[in-house]
Amino acid sequence: MSTPTVAFSELSKNSKRVAETLDLAHRVHVTRRDGEDLYLTTARHDQQREETADITARLLGALVRSDAGERAILRALPSVFPWVRHLSAEEAKEFVADLIDATNDAAHLDVHGNLHRLVTEWRATARILAEPELTAKLTRRLPDEDHGEVTAP
Repeated sequence: MSTPTVAFSELSKNSKRVAETLDLAHRVHVTRRDGEDLYLTTARHDQQREETADITARLLGALVRSDAGERAILRALPSVFPWVRHLSAEEAKEFVADLIDATNDAAHLDVHGNLHRLVTEWRATARILAEPELTAKLTRRLPDEDHGEVTAP
């Protein structure tokens, strides 16, 4: 189901009509010219989304605590993140551990940026590992020269 979209001006001029749309759709995308877009949602819908995140985080955590579950997650990773095939087995396990931590942060601390950052960083790592020349450049030994202390910006 697609999310209805309204302009911010429509929300301020016809809030009752937007509320009626919200009652039907449970979520409305509000566009703004002078700021970041917004989403309006019903309390019930938001509570259900939180419950979904909590259940997902707990399921992943429970799965990874067993050998069979960890193997299942590792086998499923390429379906969700095709680029994971460029990671070593140890890196894939580290990604899973990080993924579970970030999912828990989203579910229990309402911190969602960590999950996005984590996936972005691991995807960038896989992108580097997918190019042997780039991997060689970035993993070669640096000269033993000491260029002094690096000061904070």
